[in-house]
Amino acid sequence: MKIITILGSPRKKGNTAAILKAFEEVVMAQHEVERINIADISIQGCLGCDACQRTLDEPGCVQRDDFNEVMAKIRLADLVVYASPVYVWDFPAQMKALMDRHYCLVKWADPAHMCCLLEGKHVMLLATCGGSAEENGDLIQEVFRREMEYLHCRILGKYIAPFCTTPSEIGDQARQIAQQMAADMLKL
Repeated sequence: MKIITILGSPRKKGNTAAILKAFEEVVMAQHEVERINIADISIQGCLGCDACQRTLDEPGCVQRDDFNEVMAKIRLADLVVYASPVYVWDFPAQMKALMDRHYCLVKWADPAHMCCLLEGKHVMLLATCGGSAEENGDLIQEVFRREMEYLHCRILGKYIAPFCTTPSEIGDQARQIAQQMAADMLKL
């Protein structure tokens, strides 16, 4: 299975990276894993121009940044893991730009017929937050759920790691979440 992981944190060695690395290590013996670090690429925000709707079989975004390359990898993957810290109850700006650009993956041939270039794609959300999941990580899960349902993706799981302070203090929580994510992959 081909797995794309997207580290949506501006900190390449932060809490989210530590847990994502634990997951990657659990699954890489049996699966092909490629990580995309949002901090290493350039993705601008959606322009809202709808130029992407002129083509039905590809994203069709007119912007010339790293989005099309990232999207090509996502489209070829069997599973995409969106990993992100929670910033003000949502994705950080760098990851939010990527998420907003997913708009070009839903095509409206006419008002009654739509298709999605990620139809049936298996996805997971891994989010880390400094506080509790209930009052901190709840909204990012809802944003993710709504976007993935709009894209007609199949959510295999949403994992929130609460009370993350530093990567060195995450400890056993990283291993437990990684193992749960790997177990939930069996749903494929």
